[in-house]
Amino acid sequence: MSIRDWPAAERPREKLLELGAASLSDAELLAIFLRTGVSGKSAVDLARYLLGQFGSLRALLDARQSVFSQHLGLGPAKFAQLQAVLEMARRHMAERLRNDSVLESPVAVRNYLKALLRHEPHEVFGCLFLDSKHRVLGFEKLFQGTIDSATVYPRQVVKRALDYNAAALILCHNHPSGSTEPSLADRKLTKEMQRALELVDVRVLDHIIVGDGDPLSMVEYGWM
Repeated sequence: MSIRDWPAAERPREKLLELGAASLSDAELLAIFLRTGVSGKSAVDLARYLLGQFGSLRALLDARQSVFSQHLGLGPAKFAQLQAVLEMARRHMAERLRNDSVLESPVAVRNYLKALLRHEPHEVFGCLFLDSKHRVLGFEKLFQGTIDSATVYPRQVVKRALDYNAAALILCHNHPSGSTEPSLADRKLTKEMQRALELVDVRVLDHIIVGDGDPLSMVEYGWM
């Protein structure tokens, strides 16, 4: 049976318009993105099949083009559309942060950093540079390492903070393993960064670690 023949309340698009996007399952959201199914499968059936093949929605979203395009109903055009959607979401979050103090939107900050870093296959260290009112000046990925570590140079972070004329910043990095528990090296690095940036009157507001689930704030855990 075609989705057009389903009761209106069960069709993903109509359900979204009536109840909001959060009411939809992963398969229903993916079905709206796919728009059409393939022979013998509705868009929802295809979405369920693809989620089974990839293992999760996140795995599908994070897949490289070569892997993504091998699957039924997908290809370079769909991959390009998906990347455009993801980038629009990241830019939307960045624009929201630029208009307000990050201290007023801690959840938005963490969601933004997770969107930027969670898909990275290697450890990446970055900084969110802030003005005197704690509004976002910019974000940069400064160092990239291996699957479980990255070499970070405080001198380079200080240099970029001065280039931005930043008054404060938020440190961040990802753990590709998915665990957000900070290592002893993470905590030591945070202290080194605080000392180095204090010399140029730049405050380190937090160090966010991105993994599976909610990002971890080292401030909230009392490690800063």
